[in-house]
Amino acid sequence: MPFAPNFPVMLRTDDGVRIDAAHTPSTRAGLGIVVAHGFTGSWRERAARGIVHVLSGHGGVIAFDFRGHGRSGGETTVGDLEILDVDAAVRHARVIGYSRIAVVGFSMGAAVAVRHAALRGGVDAVVAVSGPARWHYRGTRPMRQVHWAIEQPVGRWAAKVAKRTRIARGAWDPIPMPPHEAAGLVSPTPLLIVHGDADTFFPLEHAHQLYAGAREPKELWIETGYGHAEAAATPELIRRIGKWIDSNLS
Repeated sequence: MPFAPNFPVMLRTDDGVRIDAAHTPSTRAGLGIVVAHGFTGSWRERAARGIVHVLSGHGGVIAFDFRGHGRSGGETTVGDLEILDVDAAVRHARVIGYSRIAVVGFSMGAAVAVRHAALRGGVDAVVAVSGPARWHYRGTRPMRQVHWAIEQPVGRWAAKVAKRTRIARGAWDPIPMPPHEAAGLVSPTPLLIVHGDADTFFPLEHAHQLYAGAREPKELWIETGYGHAEAAATPELIRRIGKWIDSNLS
């Protein structure tokens, strides 16, 4: 089945970074959905495009590449300044006429979506899929590999060559508010936390910590057999997320 058509958009953040994005319109007026990918991901990847295609049945979709990813400018700060990238996408959705905005983030994008809603606001619903609750987690082999890519010169080079991801050097200063603390500031915006019991990056304790930190209205879905982020998301799960957005923004 062909994906829904999209229209390229170039956004600019408050700190001047160019963000490569695309708008996929919908026959359903009023609702805009911003999709935020995971670390080293891109809206141009097939899994991400499939997610956009399903969500476009519920509203218009703005998908974008975070700074330092793909055709966007700058370097990734792996969850810190990326809230400005989400903000640029949300602002664009408002400008082109969407009156209600939901943000759906995956992995790093989930952490950014929660932090954006807490610190910048301006959204009507947030969905965090496969997201971390705290920073510097190294309890799984995939996350130890991620930290190697972030912290080692050869790792940053490999990410740039293999995944078109440019990673900023140096440690955070100051350390950003962790997602589980930010979750407590999202209310009264509805928050949905989705996590798989087969996630090899972040175990279920992260989902439970996020949920415990959040205030009502909040909801937690633990998905049996679901792995991590966009690559493992089925159309059925994305349709359910779309219906959750509909039910909270209708």
